[in-house]
Amino acid sequence: MRILRAKRTRPLRRPPPAAGRSLAKMIRALDARFGQGAEGLQARWREIVGEALSRRTEPVRLITPKTGGGATLELRVEGPSATLIQHQSQEVIDRVNLFLGVGVVARLRIVQAPLRGFKGREPLPVPRRRRPMGPLDAADEARLAESLAALPDGALKAALTRLGREVLRAEAAETR
Repeated sequence: MRILRAKRTRPLRRPPPAAGRSLAKMIRALDARFGQGAEGLQARWREIVGEALSRRTEPVRLITPKTGGGATLELRVEGPSATLIQHQSQEVIDRVNLFLGVGVVARLRIVQAPLRGFKGREPLPVPRRRRPMGPLDAADEARLAESLAALPDGALKAALTRLGREVLRAEAAETR
């Protein structure tokens, strides 16, 4: 027992090397060979698809099938622009393949979501909302009620009353 306590029969195991250190060389080689995927596209997206499409889309990722063949490019598109992009999908695929190489991208996958944005892309203009104008004065309100008095109560009369108020407010704002 004394001998076994003093001597170890097996050497101590060394801890495994860090995964990052082991994979760094291989990752650099793969990056040089295959490029950066969607991240490489994002940097030059405006040049690839043009100004109009770059403001409405952004590449998310390249999905390569296990069976081989062309990859699928996933694009993030803001809601109403998705139909437009779908109709131009073959043109987008052709332009991306011109950048990445022949046959790299075979199809598009369109995801409707707000754009995250990246450097160099200006946002689409947002329509400004009008500020509500103040209430009508009593004389204009009475004139409006008198002109609509012949109509029966209901949705049509309420809509015409709102329209009349807006018209009279706009006229009052122009005279100021």
